[in-house]
Amino acid sequence: MFQPSEDFIYRNIANNLEKKIADGVLMLGDKLPSVRTISSEHGVSISTVLQAYYLLESKSLIRSKPKSGYFVTYSPKGFPDPVTPSRPAQTASPNLTEDVISRVYSQIGRKENLALSLSVPAMELLPVAKLNKAMTQAMRSLEDSGTSYEIVEGNPKLRRQIARYAYTWGGNLNEDDIVITPGAMGALTYCLSALVKRGDTIAVESPVYFGILQLAQGLGLNVLELPTCADTGIDTVALENHLKEGRIQVCLLVSNFSNPLGSCMPDSHKKTVVELLDFYGVPLVEDDPYGDVYFGSHRPKSCKSFDRTGNVLWCGSFSKTLAAGYRIGWVAPGKYKEKIIKAKSYQTIATPTLQQEAIASFLDSGRYESHLRKLRSVLHANSLHFLRAIAEYFPPDTKVTRPQGGFILWLELNEKVDGLGLYEEALRHRICIAPGRMFTLQDQYHNCIRLSYGMGWSETVETGLRTLGKIVRDWR
Repeated sequence: MFQPSEDFIYRNIANNLEKKIADGVLMLGDKLPSVRTISSEHGVSISTVLQAYYLLESKSLIRSKPKSGYFVTYSPKGFPDPVTPSRPAQTASPNLTEDVISRVYSQIGRKENLALSLSVPAMELLPVAKLNKAMTQAMRSLEDSGTSYEIVEGNPKLRRQIARYAYTWGGNLNEDDIVITPGAMGALTYCLSALVKRGDTIAVESPVYFGILQLAQGLGLNVLELPTCADTGIDTVALENHLKEGRIQVCLLVSNFSNPLGSCMPDSHKKTVVELLDFYGVPLVEDDPYGDVYFGSHRPKSCKSFDRTGNVLWCGSFSKTLAAGYRIGWVAPGKYKEKIIKAKSYQTIATPTLQQEAIASFLDSGRYESHLRKLRSVLHANSLHFLRAIAEYFPPDTKVTRPQGGFILWLELNEKVDGLGLYEEALRHRICIAPGRMFTLQDQYHNCIRLSYGMGWSETVETGLRTLGKIVRDWR
């Protein structure tokens, strides 16, 4: 007979209480049942109930008051309004975009700044010691200590682990379906190099990760920015209209917890997009580096889940979850595998051997999933801390996304606020943010900014958000 573990029990208690708080059954200021009451009702130990309460407390959902018990400190109604869906302008100004990106990039790595602009988790959230151990083991176990070229497709052990992990979201893949790449950007570069030529048009979300804009410009492509909702992703009707006009040669989408909006396409939208693009013969390059960082009970599916013809090229990486500096990503290119192999052979031949072997061993040992569970918990708590702080310190007309995964927030400020000027003023206070103008080639998003909550919550972060909110208020 199955006996649930203590870990399962306390998380189940915490999840039930969290849902009641989110649904408004337990409201701001309400007192939670006592630890002894919950212990008696569920037939569990007091220590198990305390673990559940500690978990909720770490997410800023409840707070302990000495000699009084635990009280609800979170209310969805107390958070800022959600951002409005985008309606991309058609007035291009790509030179300004490149200038803004360069200015923000110049501050990356400066430790004196509070880095709210980076879209990777902080070092303190990563299993660095365990990765170092895996790297040492890789040097000892590999022939030639990892100094030889790996085969073009990549380490078979790593490809097998990625394919196995894909089963968690319905990805029916095997190791022969995977090609290892130098990060997700390497995967996207191979895909676009293989599928389009200079002067072709690529359709993307708006706003969209600036690296995708830079890649498209570098390849001489036209960029079509699609209307996008912060909850559900691109407007599928707008996509279909452009497909009917024959304007699109490739569609590139970040399907799960996109950067910078944090949108996650519902399964019905993913299925619709896959079928539309397949009908019109337009390849879908799916960038999915954030899917493993979900806050719900299970990983969201990818568009690849609904691919029946091999028309979806599913790309991912370990840069956003494990080790950005290792530069290990992948693509499952479907029917375009031969073209991708050629593109990789022309550009890089092989991907670093040691890093592939180290990550493969890390996955095989089960440490990756253990790490992800901790990372998701911390990032979910951080997202709630940030939302609470923004509601408290920023002007009341501030709008902000409500991501269900990833580590990015998109803020829509009053129209009088200039995001680039705000960036400069924040930098004088040693706070680095990402102006919204970075994420489009059009003349838009001047009053928007992107913030990352991918670091441990601390008094320094709280102070930084308080200062940033004051700057925005004074701007008014």
